[in-house]
Amino acid sequence: MSMDQDDLSALSMMDLFRMEADGQARILTDGLLAMERGADDATTTESLMRAAHSIKGAAAIVGLDVVVQLAHRMEDAFVAAQTGSLQLSPAGIDVLLGGVDLIVQCATLAEDAVAGWLGQHAARISATMESIAQVAALREAPAPPPPAPRVSAPEQPAPPEPAAEATPQGPRAPVQNFDQLLALASETRINAHQLQPAMASLQRFKRNQSSLFQSIEQLHEALVRSADPALVEKSALALQKTHALKQFLHDHMADLDGYERRVLSVSNNLIDEVLALRMRPFRDGVHAFARMVRDLARSLGKEAQLTITGEDTLVDRDILANIEGPLNHMLRNAVDHGLESADQRVAAGKPAAGAIRLEARHRNGMLSIVISDDGRGVDLERIRDAVVRRKLASAPMAAAMSKAELLEFLFLPAFSLKETASAISGRGVGLDIVQQAVRAQNGNVRIDSDPGRGFRTSITLPLTQSIVRALVIDIQGEAYAIPIVKVERVLKLAQSQLHTLESKQFFDYDGEHLGLVSAAQVLELGQMAPGVGDLAVVVIGAGGSANQRYALVVDAIRGEQSLAVQPLDPLFGKLRDVAAAALLDDGAPVLILDCADLLLSIEKLLGEGALHQLSQGEQEQRKAKRILVVDDSLTVREMERKLLLGRGYQVDIAIDGIDGWNVVRSGDYDLVVTDVDMPRMDGVELVSLIRKDPRLHKLPVMIVSYKDRPEDRARGMAAGADYYLTKGSFHDDTLLDAVLDLIGEAGA
Repeated sequence: MSMDQDDLSALSMMDLFRMEADGQARILTDGLLAMERGADDATTTESLMRAAHSIKGAAAIVGLDVVVQLAHRMEDAFVAAQTGSLQLSPAGIDVLLGGVDLIVQCATLAEDAVAGWLGQHAARISATMESIAQVAALREAPAPPPPAPRVSAPEQPAPPEPAAEATPQGPRAPVQNFDQLLALASETRINAHQLQPAMASLQRFKRNQSSLFQSIEQLHEALVRSADPALVEKSALALQKTHALKQFLHDHMADLDGYERRVLSVSNNLIDEVLALRMRPFRDGVHAFARMVRDLARSLGKEAQLTITGEDTLVDRDILANIEGPLNHMLRNAVDHGLESADQRVAAGKPAAGAIRLEARHRNGMLSIVISDDGRGVDLERIRDAVVRRKLASAPMAAAMSKAELLEFLFLPAFSLKETASAISGRGVGLDIVQQAVRAQNGNVRIDSDPGRGFRTSITLPLTQSIVRALVIDIQGEAYAIPIVKVERVLKLAQSQLHTLESKQFFDYDGEHLGLVSAAQVLELGQMAPGVGDLAVVVIGAGGSANQRYALVVDAIRGEQSLAVQPLDPLFGKLRDVAAAALLDDGAPVLILDCADLLLSIEKLLGEGALHQLSQGEQEQRKAKRILVVDDSLTVREMERKLLLGRGYQVDIAIDGIDGWNVVRSGDYDLVVTDVDMPRMDGVELVSLIRKDPRLHKLPVMIVSYKDRPEDRARGMAAGADYYLTKGSFHDDTLLDAVLDLIGEAGA
């Protein structure tokens, strides 16, 4: 976005100097780092000379003599480098970068604060000028130790912005103005879509008109055959008029169709242009990282070079600002944890200088950022030992964990492999901060390690938070939206694929048991209406492991839409399970769900054991009768289940009396088959509860027990059991005959 003359005229000379100094300081930093990496071409040196000269001239105009002198001495050093009489060493680069730092710090000051700052830092300024003069004079005096890396940890607040907001791209529009522009642009698109129902109505009218014209034509043909001249003449006139009406409707429908396409194109282009106001090149958020990596590595006695690709990749300015901290942290980790010392690297057959790559690109409509290094990677055995030592898992369980499962522990709060804390790392503030920041932007983060060869972090983010690509679903007759980045899969699930265990329902998903949850219950919208067809299922997750994802059962899947996000009024505060609102293409309002909240709500329901059982169809529409088997013995449970399934009955299982009581209340069963001796609640207590329940008191119950004493049988029958069968005396047919006596054939 360019700045016009009126914008420039509104800025003071100091504002203009800040803009000049900011841009030229970037050129100086990038050029010096390039020279340190071995670039000695004339173009690099020429750009450094021009940048120093421009800063010198701009500083002279605003009366900053200190900056004038700093820039002049730096210019002398670049002239010496250009003539070939000076080869800048890392120590010389340190000195010149120190001069850049002073220029930037002075440029960001308010005009009335300059004098005080100069007095406070007089000794440092004088020492830096003397060191630059020595470098320019080819003496290369040892530079003072570089200051501590000027990088705050992710958990610390970012430094305040400079007083002036003007940048080379010009002052940016207030956020509220942008939100209003986006809302208006979205409304134009919605209005354009309103033409579609009108077009559909005209199409129906055209079909009816064609039928009418066909009838008139048939009437005319009949009159011609009747040989009545007067009627033939009138019908011919009517038929002639139909041709004009037909052409009129055809032309106007074509015009309306073209108008609709033009309005949609304009509205979509308008949205794109509004969004472009928020987009910034990736370089704007990462330009300081190369310097930070270099300074941090030198402070640790290491060598490191950062290569950034995809600097022109456009990103929403808010996302770029919010992701800067996580990227900062990952790069610091790469230097501190990942890269070895120069001696260690050479001994391992690697270059002395460590290589770190930061890549950004658009991929499948998302922003993909990858941070990788060629360091030592992560020792999986150290993670395994730390997991056991912290009692996060038993030794046998930890020994069986895969690499992906072990790496997941690095995202836990306060989980660090550093033995001692430093100013850089090892304080227990780690990848969990990165993961939280990325998830807050509706993104995902994944890590991978190749021990001895490097570490890789992949971050996926939406390009903008203003427009979200979402899956629109129906829940209890209302539309809701889920950000597509949080949707792992959409599928139809047959009723026969559902299984129940411990009052929880699940299905087999890529070799795992994935829990099924009613979206209506999670959102507290009531219980889903019973149905007999396939279930519409949306698998949502937080980015990986099975315990971080669930399958939401919804009424219907509408499809994908791009939605202009409208923040909720702050008056409402944070609504549970809801992130924002939007308008669908037809103008209907829709709530955009917060998947992180949804996962927490599901975990809460699971902890309370309060999940609704998903209906498998109304009783009168079921083809097979349904039996609940309650037994704490896996062997007995499976034996009874297979016998009953083989006879055609539907069978669910529960592992003890409490589990059986929860399941039977939420399901629709024809028979309960229960053991007596079970933990938490025995079978006799279960029978008593069933008989006391107004809805279940007529449900047939069979007790199957090893106990064959008269008093046990009497106790069970007194509780209300309809049948008492001893395990020690029955064979397959005995159980099946008893079931047949109680409820009849499976399909009867």
